[in-house]
Amino acid sequence: ERALRTLAIASGPAPAAGCSDDEVFAATVPLGVVGIADPPRPAAIDAVAVCHRAGVRVVMITGDQPRTAGAVARQLGLRHEDVMTGAEIDACDDAELARRIVDVDVFARVAPEHKLRIVRALQADGEIVAVTGDGVNDAPALRQADVGIAMGRTGTDVAREAADIVLTTDDFATIEHAIQEGRRIFENIRRFGQFLFSWHLSVVFVVVAAILLGLPAPLAGLMILWNNLIID
Repeated sequence: ERALRTLAIASGPAPAAGCSDDEVFAATVPLGVVGIADPPRPAAIDAVAVCHRAGVRVVMITGDQPRTAGAVARQLGLRHEDVMTGAEIDACDDAELARRIVDVDVFARVAPEHKLRIVRALQADGEIVAVTGDGVNDAPALRQADVGIAMGRTGTDVAREAADIVLTTDDFATIEHAIQEGRRIFENIRRFGQFLFSWHLSVVFVVVAAILLGLPAPLAGLMILWNNLIID
């Protein structure tokens, strides 16, 4: 529930050859349990918050236990009240999964086929899906996604080959930066397109108006070509 990896420690005599596990453990005295924390990177937490403000939904899919997954999701700022497991995915048909997946941001105890079904259900709901992964088991989901993003440092060759983009930093914040840059480029292209359209429309209006009024041509062909050159 606190997202700690646990390690039990016990003491006892060295086991004799041929002892069964039950015999070894029966002779030991438990000393305690150590909780090992592996918290999310601060940059990842900030990146998730930025993605949410930008209208990008972040979903976590993990093989961890549901309570562990919920605790990590809480640290990341994801919706963690409802954690869906692989067994629950198996119990749902495609229509039911597409209905439930709208309100679930955390999936636990999942297998590769579950990841693939999650991606397809999101796409069937009209979502543009990007998937991150590093293992062989992630390859089907990476291939099915609209954008597959593999980890360059820890990722397997299979994951990198199945993906469209390879992150050399293995940092989720890099994805957030890429979205910002991509949106900026797209916005610049859109504005430039609007500017070109409005300028050409005004030229057509002036020329047509002059013709209808019987006036001399207000713009010579060379003038229009020169303006096109300067604008481009």
